[in-house]
Amino acid sequence: MKSSRNYPLFGGTFSSILPPGPIDVSNLRWVPDHQEVFCHPMTDQSLIMELLELQAHVQGEAAARYHFEDVRGEQGAKAVQVEPVQSLSLENLALRGYCQEAWVLYSKQQVAKENQQVAKDVTLNQALLRLPQYQTDLLLTSHQHSHTQQLISWTWKSVTSAMEPG
Repeated sequence: MKSSRNYPLFGGTFSSILPPGPIDVSNLRWVPDHQEVFCHPMTDQSLIMELLELQAHVQGEAAARYHFEDVRGEQGAKAVQVEPVQSLSLENLALRGYCQEAWVLYSKQQVAKENQQVAKDVTLNQALLRLPQYQTDLLLTSHQHSHTQQLISWTWKSVTSAMEPG
């Protein structure tokens, strides 16, 4: 069995330990410079890491909801079911010395992939790490279809705890 691997992100600015098996989507298609996108080769599960401009006009839980609504709007998600936003403990984060606050949000929604007409049930998990000294919001988003729910640990637990400066 393959072991976890350290991946350089954003030109080496950060790195993250990812479990075995991710495919760097930038090897398959164009990915914007502010994103790192990985997918699992045997499921529809994906992980998107984004460096975004700090949205200083929203604070706390409202910042997590702001980014969630932005992603939801871009995807055209329907039948959204959102659990309450939760605070993420900074002491468990490799970025704890840089992160002022962190939030996590879980939801279920119906989303159609690009070039597909039929919407599928998707679980979306988002973590927002706020880095105000860099004027940056780091948004981690994982998607998995309901039939891959048991694979949530493929990305979520290891990425939120292992992301660190390069």
